[in-house]
Amino acid sequence: MTQEEQNEKKMIMIAEDDAFIGDIYEVKLKDAGFDVVLANNGRDAIEKLESGVRPHIILLDIVMPYMDGFDVLEAINNREEWKEIPIVLLTNLSQKEDVDRGMSLGAKDYLIKSHFTPTEVLSKVEKYIL
Repeated sequence: MTQEEQNEKKMIMIAEDDAFIGDIYEVKLKDAGFDVVLANNGRDAIEKLESGVRPHIILLDIVMPYMDGFDVLEAINNREEWKEIPIVLLTNLSQKEDVDRGMSLGAKDYLIKSHFTPTEVLSKVEKYIL
């Protein structure tokens, strides 16, 4: 079975307010065989979850309008039906306090965008859901 076949039917939510960055990750993940749902801010991510979208993993930016990634992480962890969804923070915030806060709120990983290529992010995603 190819990697693309293993990835098929696995859904990834990308919560990212920068459309260009969201599109880059969407293309990379779709090319790898994943279904992708884009949320353009934190509130949009929560609304999609409330509407029944159930991703296998969420790539979550922190700095977003309406509801930041930390608030999204807290909201997800407060809902029994969502808290098993692995969340990987994918952000430009690199301060130790931000990393510590994200991990203490339950993120599985904390990736600084400028330190990881989309291919490396794909490898991390596959590690958590395959």
